Amino acid sequence: MKRIVYLMEYPIDLPGGVQMSTLSVCEGLVNHPEYGYEPVVICPALLDHLPGDYPFSIREYPMGESRVKNLLMRIKAFRRFIREEKPDLIHIQMAESLITYGFIRKSFSGIPYIYTDRGLFFGYRKRSRLFMDPPLRDSVMLVTTTEFNRKLWCEGSDIRPVCSIPNTISGRYFGEYDPEKRRDHARCVIGLAGRICVEKDWPFACDFIEALAASGLDFEVDIVLSTFEKGDDEQVDIILKRLKSSLGEDRVRSHLNYSQQEMSDFYYGVDIFLMTSRFESFGKAAVEAMSRKCAVVSTSVGGLPEVIGLEENLYSKENISNGINIIRKLAGDRDKLKEQREYFYRRYLDNYTEDKYIERHVKLYDEYAGKRKRHL
Repeated sequence: MKRIVYLMEYPIDLPGGVQMSTLSVCEGLVNHPEYGYEPVVICPALLDHLPGDYPFSIREYPMGESRVKNLLMRIKAFRRFIREEKPDLIHIQMAESLITYGFIRKSFSGIPYIYTDRGLFFGYRKRSRLFMDPPLRDSVMLVTTTEFNRKLWCEGSDIRPVCSIPNTISGRYFGEYDPEKRRDHARCVIGLAGRICVEKDWPFACDFIEALAASGLDFEVDIVLSTFEKGDDEQVDIILKRLKSSLGEDRVRSHLNYSQQEMSDFYYGVDIFLMTSRFESFGKAAVEAMSRKCAVVSTSVGGLPEVIGLEENLYSKENISNGINIIRKLAGDRDKLKEQREYFYRRYLDNYTEDKYIERHVKLYDEYAGKRKRHL
């Protein structure tokens, strides 16, 4: 078995896209021993789990109270654990972990490493790129989650080679579609979901719903919000107050901090999933909605046009009327809505399942794992 080490600066049990994607590929490798890979995760101490709760090895390290102290502690932990694990390949998926490994990479020059950029090329500060670019040039592959971002890297930098592997969602919670759970309603149900953050642009989401209600459409809203920081609860109250003011108390259903299983069930009751983001590198929520046969209507930002793949369902914030018309057309034509729901589900199966995600990574690992210049 060849060993792959995953370097992380956050605990793998902390909710987040990188953590879920890492968990998916690690569990996939364990569940398919025929691939011939043994995953090992190096991350800060777990929050709510023990390392033994996972089917793969987890090496924990402590965290400090300052960024500088954390960097020094990561350097010490990465160096120690890499020497002990003697991996055939290192996979890094977080910028801070890449920067950290950059300081010690020359000590492990015989081990190939891969970096996955889960943001966008233009999303990094100049100071971050100053520390990221040297280790990126020494990596055997820079991986992006969309062709859109791959092209940005190719056009804007000299980092090579670059490939794209589309992201995935949890196969444990979204793997199988259960038609018995699909809930139909007399009115069209518009779904909204996401963290309280600038990128999701909840004030604009409220503007959109207000405009949609003013257009005369008879619909309901089902919304899931996630809070992480101080002040988020106040933002939730503001959002819900605006939505209920537009539609009425009885036409807004709200939920807070849903688990992955609850999110999976949530999408079964949504007809059209609306995204109002101002920035998305990939858009996992769109894929989650696809997996539950929701039509998806979204702002045309970042990697979302590529993920959605249907230009007629994209709109810009400068032309909100276009987005309103898209939803009115779907809500008023049930056959068209059904056709789109099937399209998006097929798109999920063809491109974004966990199995395809793992297969693409195995192909990449097969190309580079174990091709050392020297042994430790």
